[in-house]
Amino acid sequence: MALPLGLAERGKYAPLNADSVTNPERLLAIRGIKGRVWFGDSTAAAGGNGASGAGAYTTIEAAVNAAAADDTILVAPLHVETVIAAAGLTFDKAGLTVVGFGNGNRRPQINFTTVVGASARWTSAGCTLVNFRFTGGIDALTSPLDIQAADTSLYDIVTEDVTGQATDFIVTTDAADRLVISGWQHRGAAAAGADTAISVVGGDDWIIEDFEIYGNFAVAAIENVTTASNRARVGGGPRTCYIWTENAADIAITMVSTSTGYIAGPMDIMLQDNAANVTEAVAGAAMQFMQPIRIVNLAGESSMESNITATTDAIV
Repeated sequence: MALPLGLAERGKYAPLNADSVTNPERLLAIRGIKGRVWFGDSTAAAGGNGASGAGAYTTIEAAVNAAAADDTILVAPLHVETVIAAAGLTFDKAGLTVVGFGNGNRRPQINFTTVVGASARWTSAGCTLVNFRFTGGIDALTSPLDIQAADTSLYDIVTEDVTGQATDFIVTTDAADRLVISGWQHRGAAAAGADTAISVVGGDDWIIEDFEIYGNFAVAAIENVTTASNRARVGGGPRTCYIWTENAADIAITMVSTSTGYIAGPMDIMLQDNAANVTEAVAGAAMQFMQPIRIVNLAGESSMESNITATTDAIV
């Protein structure tokens, strides 16, 4: 199913179709191109005005700067952009949609390096980003993806530790209400150094679904910390979610004790330590838990369902 862009562009920008992103509904962000369309391609000749593929801006940052609210930016396959400062790439136009083209490692790459605070930052509400790969180019990055705005949506993204480990690859603030992350693969490292793949500080009505997360997480793969969230959802999306932690802390998901919402299967969790840690792997005192949440703590064994206390029906 070809993308109905209504554009004369071909070549690099043609391949995005239903196979480029996992679920057809994720194309809703780009089926009806809204506002003005801008182009980004790091291999383009310098000096373009961003109005066509041939004259693309060489950085996404330049395209964002040119865009207005509700515009769309299309980014070519094999685009590479380097971020070397905090908020070195800032999504600060409300309703902006940014779409990467290409599959696998051909999708656009944004690499964070030079300083540990290097980050892409979301500061305006309603931004959508589809089909990107984010890589850590130095050790101990503190928040490469820094989400500070409501109604941010990230679809079909990869976050990857290439050099060392980010402490927390994605970090949100209490302003990030209604965040949606769907179709997320986190390629962490086996070695120690990470605290989380994502650290969520408050915010309400957020969803993290359809994920595969691997790494050595001293705190948790998915952490809600400091400020409670209301009506949060982890899992429960279109496909089975998967977490594999290499840290003996063996925490996959942890929520502030007063956070509400639900953690839902189908979800498979692999722990590092073959010990009595199944109950502690998923924590949230005020959350609801929807089975199946399956846990295994030794290779070669089959999983068991999480042994969180099951609901009972009172006998009248």
